[in-house]
Amino acid sequence: MAKRSNTKPAVRAEGQGIMSEHFDTVVIGGGQAGLAMGYHLSRLKRPFVILDDNARTGDSWRTRWDSLRLFTPARYDALPGSRFPAPPWSYPSREEFADYLSSYAQKYELPLRNNVRVTSLGHNGHRFAIEAGGRHFEADNVVVAAGWDRKPKVPAFAPDLNPAVHQLTAASYKSPKDLPAGPVLVVGAGNSGADIALELAATRKTYLSGRHPGEIPWPIDAVAARPLTLAVFFAFSHILTLNTPVGRRARPQILAHSGPLVRVKNRDLVRAGVERLPRTEGSKDGLPLLADGRALEVANVIWCTGFRPDLEWIHLPVFGPDGGPEQDRGVAKAQKGLYFLGGIFQQSLASSMVHGVGRDAAFIARHIAAAQSPIKIRPEGSAAPQ
Repeated sequence: MAKRSNTKPAVRAEGQGIMSEHFDTVVIGGGQAGLAMGYHLSRLKRPFVILDDNARTGDSWRTRWDSLRLFTPARYDALPGSRFPAPPWSYPSREEFADYLSSYAQKYELPLRNNVRVTSLGHNGHRFAIEAGGRHFEADNVVVAAGWDRKPKVPAFAPDLNPAVHQLTAASYKSPKDLPAGPVLVVGAGNSGADIALELAATRKTYLSGRHPGEIPWPIDAVAARPLTLAVFFAFSHILTLNTPVGRRARPQILAHSGPLVRVKNRDLVRAGVERLPRTEGSKDGLPLLADGRALEVANVIWCTGFRPDLEWIHLPVFGPDGGPEQDRGVAKAQKGLYFLGGIFQQSLASSMVHGVGRDAAFIARHIAAAQSPIKIRPEGSAAPQ
């Protein structure tokens, strides 16, 4: 078991009675990316703290739709140093995965602070300055492991739909019983859209709009197909990467659309009665307008059109023309000591997946350790210098 560093944060006055805690490294976000980061920092005996805005570790999963199951089998749902406590080819529920994250943090004694929402990240000329609801932190290094999927993408024409059309996103949808009676249009045909459309088709007419992202063409848990599945997930981590020509070619398409369907297949949707439609491109007379010119009469629309990062609280010159942080394998190009973790295709297609984030975290942890002088770990119970 990796042991938490017993190095205590230095605390100093900031004037007018405001106290600031100083850490070697602050990890912002206590989801799977932040926990993987903590694991590797612990293994390298680097002092750190993880700040998470949820009341409990794993709560970001507990608030997603009720029937959510991970689209990858349990053998691919474990963080570094651990395994997922379920049959390897089963699909964990949101609650099971949330509880796993909680137990993981406890097992490795990761220094988590819950109910701490970071509202500002800057630099005071000496070290990073972090504001979090009246709390103040300073750090030599900061790993941003949160914010990648906080804001659902909703088309600009969504407000033009008739107010009678009930609109939700993949983040706000919970279950079919929460929708008014009548047909539903799911916009976005990736893994989330396919999952939600399949569930809704059992109780109402369901349409699925958007480009088919492709799919793994076999049941990934079928015994006979397991060698193929293993090869596919190997490709996600080791072939579809920024180090290979095929990975560099695939990345723009994956960022613009989504990765392939993994668990739900097109044939599953057809059998359930889900009707596939072209892209939804606008509104007409208060109804969703399809690319073929039809205005679709529906009572509900669920936008499964992805998420955009919520990084406006970072007040540092690290963003490129596309609005995203300029980084190389998570290392910020223009700000020493700043790192990003958990973004889609950060280094490989697996970077934002549970089984892939650990490798990126290990790289960043090694970079932090190499960039700084070694830190002596004092004997248990010794006092920290102030």
